[in-house]
Amino acid sequence: MCIDISFHSDIQLTRDAFPGLIDKSSVQLSPEFSEQIFGIVFPPYNVIAGTENGLELLSMEWGVVPSWIKDPVEIKKRRMKMLNIQSERIYDDKKSVWYRIKKNKILIPVDGIFEHREIKGWKKKVPYYVRPNGSNPFYIPGLYQELEMVDEDGVVHTSQSFGLITRPANTKMCNIHNSGDNKHRMPLFTGFEMSQAWVSKSLQENEAKEILSYEIPDDDLECHSVYSIRGNAHRPDGKHKYDPWDWPGLPPLGDDIALSPQKNLF
Repeated sequence: MCIDISFHSDIQLTRDAFPGLIDKSSVQLSPEFSEQIFGIVFPPYNVIAGTENGLELLSMEWGVVPSWIKDPVEIKKRRMKMLNIQSERIYDDKKSVWYRIKKNKILIPVDGIFEHREIKGWKKKVPYYVRPNGSNPFYIPGLYQELEMVDEDGVVHTSQSFGLITRPANTKMCNIHNSGDNKHRMPLFTGFEMSQAWVSKSLQENEAKEILSYEIPDDDLECHSVYSIRGNAHRPDGKHKYDPWDWPGLPPLGDDIALSPQKNLF
């Protein structure tokens, strides 16, 4: 499950990559906040949506709202499971919310994603930073939902929330995302041309399915271990969360047996 992303580059790079992009965003992300964005707090985020007016940069909340649930506590629990969208369900599971909103396509501007790797014999999992080679930023396909909601004062407003599409992992990501209920999955990493096609008005269903089935080659992904992802632990070297950190005794990918006991870094 991908619930930690990083977007620390200038949003102007995204505007330049999509000429004619209509900026209707209302969220300005601070560099400190956007080094690591944690999905389960349902943060507001800027995404690119294909609309009747063209491509628009819109602010939405991460985590699709389960509209069929009324209890606020249950909504939050279910919503935590709707941060990610399994690519296999968008066209094949006709009873799912993903099938219902399959035409509401977006792109999520990202500089990298974070994932944890389990090492046998180590208490703490090792955090990794992953991104396609040479892409700065890149764009992960997603879907969004639009709802009319009534607030506590009885005022009707439009709510937009989105999910990030995932697919079965390639070998490199299987070796990183190697534990947990949603192990061996990864975001739908695509090249820039595929990203452009995903939000194109002319995209046909068969073309969308081809994009959803794309598996990025191992060699096209770069990754490195980092110091920490969540929490307030400050790196001893003062560098960014996404900068490399050397974990002593860390075995190479594909070998999860520790070379030495894990040192307590915190």
